[in-house]
Amino acid sequence: MILLGPFLTNFVFGILLIFLKNNSLKLVGPISLIGALIHLTLSFLLFREVSVNGIQVIQLGEWAAPFGITFVVDTFSSLMVLITGFIYFMGILYSLCEVKPVYLKNGFYPLIHFLIMGVTGAFTTGDYFNLYVWYEVMILSSFGLLIIGEHRFQLEGTLKYAVLNFLASTLFLMGLGLLYGVVGSLNMADVTQKLLLSKEPGLALGAILFISIGFSIKSAIFPFYNWLPTSYHLPTYTVSAVFAGLLTKVGVYSLFRILGMSYQINKEVIISAFTILSILTMLFGVFGAATQFHIRKILGFHIISQIGYMILALSFFTQKAFAAAVFYLIHHIIVKTNLFFISGVVNRVSGSEDLSKTGGMLKTHPWVAFCFIISGFSLGGIPPLSGFFAKFAILKEGIIQGYYFTVFVALFVGLLTLFSMTKIWSEVFWKTGTYESKTKEKPWFSMMIVIFIMSLVTIYISLNPDQLMRLAERAGQELFNTEAYIKAVLKK
Repeated sequence: MILLGPFLTNFVFGILLIFLKNNSLKLVGPISLIGALIHLTLSFLLFREVSVNGIQVIQLGEWAAPFGITFVVDTFSSLMVLITGFIYFMGILYSLCEVKPVYLKNGFYPLIHFLIMGVTGAFTTGDYFNLYVWYEVMILSSFGLLIIGEHRFQLEGTLKYAVLNFLASTLFLMGLGLLYGVVGSLNMADVTQKLLLSKEPGLALGAILFISIGFSIKSAIFPFYNWLPTSYHLPTYTVSAVFAGLLTKVGVYSLFRILGMSYQINKEVIISAFTILSILTMLFGVFGAATQFHIRKILGFHIISQIGYMILALSFFTQKAFAAAVFYLIHHIIVKTNLFFISGVVNRVSGSEDLSKTGGMLKTHPWVAFCFIISGFSLGGIPPLSGFFAKFAILKEGIIQGYYFTVFVALFVGLLTLFSMTKIWSEVFWKTGTYESKTKEKPWFSMMIVIFIMSLVTIYISLNPDQLMRLAERAGQELFNTEAYIKAVLKK
């Protein structure tokens, strides 16, 4: 039952907060924080259970796989559920001092809980159709969180977000229909087995490609990336941070899951396609960031470029590359979320996210500067921070496999990432403050607590990279060698 705990917690608290949102606005935030804490606790217990006893499986309604609704948690899933719980709790804590009454009346906290329910469901489902269902729960909740607010300009960004995500869902559903027609099942473990015996490999490859394109759109991979930088700067900083940390990573997780379980179909096509896409994603993301002077837009484009690193590891298609990608994924979720949180502090202090209207925060807010150095320069891959170990693991595997050009591109993108982080540092913290904002205020205490805790986690990973790498290696092994997953689900 502990496997369903994080999912059920969000469902219960989401429903509860719907009934409380109009009558008890002062209670909504603290109750939501309690729900996030319960989710985090159950996520940790689930992670420990998987670490000790291996892959955990539940068949709802006592219908055996592949006929029933299957939930499966392996090392990769448990890591993602745990990091989701951590980001979720930090986001709710941060939101307590940011969310306005109008957001509360429009269902901000219920939507957050349903969003995390969708994310958790996507990480734990063992069925491709239910993966589609959890995506829709997640996407519909994210629409609501994007549109909540007081500004008309939010509509434009939300429209782009909606159109491309509906396109992704349509392609995903088409791929599922084709896949079911080929193998007669959508249970992940069962599909993996039957793909090996399929007499129509061409149709099977087409199904996998349709599904992969849908996931690629949701991951903001080239050329379907423009929805991200045009929408992630629009909502509250809490929503931006949670989106930046989790939403595209669900797409990346799904790509690794389906391609790791179906690589036998046509490994060469998959490798060639994602090698090219990873290079273009890295380059377009980092060049887009270099042209921006708005903090969240810069960070939004860098989400795209960093997704390119993860897809690059996928294109290497080795067990060590998968492990490196898992390490990179966890590192990136933490530092990117914190950078969006820090952008909220910068806006509160200076009254703007325009770099030309900021400055002087190294002197006035040295702890914010410290947190930015940790997260920003970790994103840039500066040793001995966690980003250095994450990039080194991917590039080392690329060199071993002989992908010298892609490694060169990745190094070049890393330099431009460092340029963007240096630009923010120089404008926000180093230069003399020249802004004349009437709205500048001190950051709330809970804001500072959140960014400081997030920075400490990055420091811990940086000082102890072997601990996370061991978990990543175990996750990579399970992703690349699916026998244990299939055996756990199908009881064979």
